Amino acid sequence: MNATELRASLGLAGIYALRMLGMFLILPVFALYAQTLEGADNHTLIGIALGSYGLTQALLQLPLGMLSDKIGRKKVIYGGLLLFALGSFVAAGAHDIATLTVGRIIQGAGAISAAITALLADLTREENRTKAMAMIGMSIGTTFAASLVLGPLLAKYIGVNGIFALTGALSLAALIGVWLIIPDPVSSRFHSDTEANAKRLPAVLKDPQLLQLNYGIFALHAAQMAMFVTIPFALIKTAHLDKTQHWQVYLPVTVIGFLLMVPAIIYGEKKARLKQVFVGAIALMAAAQMGMAMALDSFWQIVIWLGLYFIAFNILEATLPSLISKIAPADAKGTAIGVYNTAQSLGLFLGAAAGGWLYTRFGPAGVFGFTSLLMLTWLLWSLAMRPPKPVRSVMFHIGEDWRGDAGDLSRQLAGVAGVHEAVVVLEDRVAYLKVSQQQWDEATVQRLIGATF
Repeated sequence: MNATELRASLGLAGIYALRMLGMFLILPVFALYAQTLEGADNHTLIGIALGSYGLTQALLQLPLGMLSDKIGRKKVIYGGLLLFALGSFVAAGAHDIATLTVGRIIQGAGAISAAITALLADLTREENRTKAMAMIGMSIGTTFAASLVLGPLLAKYIGVNGIFALTGALSLAALIGVWLIIPDPVSSRFHSDTEANAKRLPAVLKDPQLLQLNYGIFALHAAQMAMFVTIPFALIKTAHLDKTQHWQVYLPVTVIGFLLMVPAIIYGEKKARLKQVFVGAIALMAAAQMGMAMALDSFWQIVIWLGLYFIAFNILEATLPSLISKIAPADAKGTAIGVYNTAQSLGLFLGAAAGGWLYTRFGPAGVFGFTSLLMLTWLLWSLAMRPPKPVRSVMFHIGEDWRGDAGDLSRQLAGVAGVHEAVVVLEDRVAYLKVSQQQWDEATVQRLIGATF
């Protein structure tokens, strides 16, 4: 990476992390706080308040990404960060559950993830795009793990309303960071690898393999939100832990989950056993949910089931994007990721709302019976999944003045040893390839691409 690319990648990853920090920090303490507000008569309202963020996020993230193509990336990002800050301050000042819900809805309306990845694509060369996107992915994972520990600690010293105010301030700081740190792109264009293309939506939505993965991310995050409507109360009632001490449970289980995730992913990728690792993680997740449904009667039962949950969660959270990249058509990766992200946000909303309602009617057993059903359904569906090809995505820039036949060049590239799929999109000035992870004839590909300059 050159200096501009590194600055853009680190800067946007940091801004993405600041914004995600605002969402994740309240996760372990939200339900306990919301029940103290006026009008929070049952857990259904608490669940809706928690998940309403995901509803507006799901509705707006694809349209706002497309809007950034028309009016500029930074304008959409500035607007989204301002909305997120406004929603945070509304939530910070809330004295009743209705106002808190309004604040969460406004927060979700600041759906800028698609605009951020599009800006990152504008500021990085094709050969460095994967590394840049990996920085954002790492920032999200790190932020989530840190938030489960920091949330209860911050709640002790500044309260949950103080956390909301802090996230509003962080959002404003991120806005200044976009202005001062992130370079302005020389030009903006559509990028098939990071942006959704409405014309490619039918193909993506009809693909059974992608549908299975979209259901998976929906179920994974629905279960996550339902769990955080329930587990904080179990830690207080069963384990007799004050809410400010919950980090003592979350810290070891998240660390163990991360440490065990790494060798599992390496094994799956290097040995071309990704399906086996993936299905195994879903089975482990189902076991954890069924365990919680049947037994949360002691502190150690909670710790054991949470430990299994976080091992499975970390593996699945890492493998799902990789599988999307391997399975999606080479020229529709951005569209597939956009649909995937929308499914995730819908899971956040529906999981929290359903979890709250089930907790009100049936208690923890009802919540985890629901999440167990989600996971068992996913497990059965995943058994029929075709093992993904051991490929990775690479991109090459096509010369600005080249006027050759894109279809002919695509066929030539697809015929090179180790190339599984090749699509040349002249509008993007990019050749999108899926190549073998083990060995491929990069020299021949470079020669063919070099002829376009």
